[in-house]
Formats: sequence, C-alpha cells, structure tokens
Amino acid sequence: MIVTLEETKKWLRVEHNDEDSLISMLINAAEKYLFNATGNTFDSTNELAKLFCHVLVTDWYENREMIGKTSEKIRPAVESILAQLSHCYAPQEGGVE
Repeated sequence: MIVTLEETKKWLRVEHNDEDSLISMLINAAEKYLFNATGNTFDSTNELAKLFCHVLVTDWYENREMIGKTSEKIRPAVESILAQLSHCYAPQEGGVE
C-alpha cells in the first residue's frame, strides 16, 4: 500500500466518512494505474509515488464525471511524475494487491 485512507482523506480535506468506500476505490485504482504504467511496485517509503497517488486521487475525486482521465490542469504534473517513477527505478516482480 502506498497511501492510506486516513492520509488521503487528510490530503483531500475530507472530514466525514460518507465517501470512504469511494476514496478507497480511487486509492486502489491509482496504485494499480501506477504499477501498470511503470511495471514497478512502490510502497509508502517512496515519497514521489505517494505524491503521484494523492494527485491522481484528488483529480479523480474532484472531477468524478471524468473518472479514468486526468484533467488538463494536472496532466503535465502527472506525466512528469510518472516518467520519473518509470525511469528512475528498476522494474520489480509482482503487482499491486
């Protein structure tokens, strides 16, 4: 696990529990997206991977009608972080659980 529900809710500034299942689903999707895009498995010790997941979850959470796409506003940041995570780490075996 790269990011937890609790830290993601703090990042999103969500104080209620009404959308915990949605946020958890977005976290899982972001982590799988990262693995599928890089072939690497990351954990909570990689700050860049954490940032990537938080940025992606935030974009998807705030733009729910566009789930699966990144908004034009954050696309350059997401692509830059993804390129770094793809090229700066050796591929690892396994996937995101």
